[in-house]
Amino acid sequence: MLAERLTAAGIDVPELLSRLKAQDIETPSWGYGNSGTRFGVFKQLGAARDIHERLADAAMVHSLTGVCPSVAVHIPWDRVSDYGALKEEAGALGVQIGAVNPNVFQDADYKLGSFGNTNASVREKAMDHMAECVEAMVALDSKNLSLWFADGTNYPGQADFRTRKRRFETCLGRVHDMLPQDCRMLIEYKFFEPGFYMTDVADWGMAAGFCRKAGEKAKVLVDLGHHPLSTNIEQVVAILIDEGLLGGFHFNNRKYADDDLTTGSTNPYEVFLIYNEIVAALEDPTVEGLDIAFMVDQSHNVKPKLEAMIQTVDFIQSAYARALLVDRKALRGAQEADDIVCAETVLQAAFLTDVRPLLAHVREEMGLHPNPMVAYRSSGYFERISAERVGELEGGASWG
Repeated sequence: MLAERLTAAGIDVPELLSRLKAQDIETPSWGYGNSGTRFGVFKQLGAARDIHERLADAAMVHSLTGVCPSVAVHIPWDRVSDYGALKEEAGALGVQIGAVNPNVFQDADYKLGSFGNTNASVREKAMDHMAECVEAMVALDSKNLSLWFADGTNYPGQADFRTRKRRFETCLGRVHDMLPQDCRMLIEYKFFEPGFYMTDVADWGMAAGFCRKAGEKAKVLVDLGHHPLSTNIEQVVAILIDEGLLGGFHFNNRKYADDDLTTGSTNPYEVFLIYNEIVAALEDPTVEGLDIAFMVDQSHNVKPKLEAMIQTVDFIQSAYARALLVDRKALRGAQEADDIVCAETVLQAAFLTDVRPLLAHVREEMGLHPNPMVAYRSSGYFERISAERVGELEGGASWG
């Protein structure tokens, strides 16, 4: 019945199902561990305490959703002595290691910045850490080095803007040259926090400029929470695609700033409109070499860790499904005719479609439970890890 209705609407059903099954959403190791805010870390029952438990949780999410085959890691939080063994451990669980995220913001030496620091020895310390992370990438067969910098200032006159820009250009160029030819560096931006006067990579234009200076292996990473309020992120995405500079996303949601809420919780239409631009580009024969890493970056402080992740993945699947249902021919016709009402109606028709039956059908064809949240809650997994994960692990680095 579902297939008949979609076919009647002019949808290529086999192609639609194939694309939904092939969706790839990377979950972050840090999303499974304890986290918090500037005011404290909030501990939860069953929260993962090290990379091994984080991989197990990520594998559980993938087993329920079928679309989360990779796990982003954060060094030193996920540092191990043998990354080859970690790669094998992940493979045995049915997942693989995705992006490697360096940490040049937590150490006391980075109080006044890393690549932008006035102290050359601090900049070299940051470069040494980047080299460590590139070595880990090679051992893990990771293809993305995901870069976020807390560098910035809090007061006018604290530092010279242009001097800091040039330091960043130099350091990013060196990181670019460290990377194997088949790897990329994804440069993230954030318009404020923890630098409340300025940040060194404040917006997508600055990130794009750094990418162009660094070289062809550098792309821009868009975090949905890293923009001023009311920024048209879907336009940013479209322009970065057109410039050949879009490398990936960090999916989350926010109400005010970088809230890191579960995706779609406060602005579901925005995520759909972003995916609408992506699908349009994927179906445009003039767009070549589009390689986007779809990654989650959230801080689950009040929601249970795995349930929050499953909820986010389910919403991202829904946004993608709705974008695939947009009548592209009707939309283009309305746009070319300047029929504003019709063009918007085409988008709204897709957005308002209940895709839950479609996703349930896709999951059943993949041999999965039609509702991953129901499957998780009935699995006993939370009860088991809550009983097993008691106390702290010695020597474990963590968020906060």
